Amino acid sequence: MKGKAVIPRELANRDVDEALAHYVNEAPVDVALGFIDALEQAYALIGQQPGIGSPRWGHELGLPGLCAWPLTRYPYLVFYVDLPDHVAVWRVLQAQRDVPAGMLAVGLQG
Repeated sequence: MKGKAVIPRELANRDVDEALAHYVNEAPVDVALGFIDALEQAYALIGQQPGIGSPRWGHELGLPGLCAWPLTRYPYLVFYVDLPDHVAVWRVLQAQRDVPAGMLAVGLQG
């Protein structure tokens, strides 16, 4: 079964860059590489099964269709929306941070 393309938005790419910079500076290289692997696995899974994510944050933030999926072994959530032709990744945020503030601070309309 062929899945949908998973396309990160600019802010999601920035989130990933910041996470990688943190892991490169604060941990062994294999930790940063593991983060990349976990992210790639999450993207592949949500591309194949977009309905697998939790709609909790979408409900709390009043953003219909927004879902979240946790990375394996890393404290990050992938926030995405299943669109007709692809899955749009809006953010990749640390699970421990104030997620609503992080999501709303950037104005995710459109």
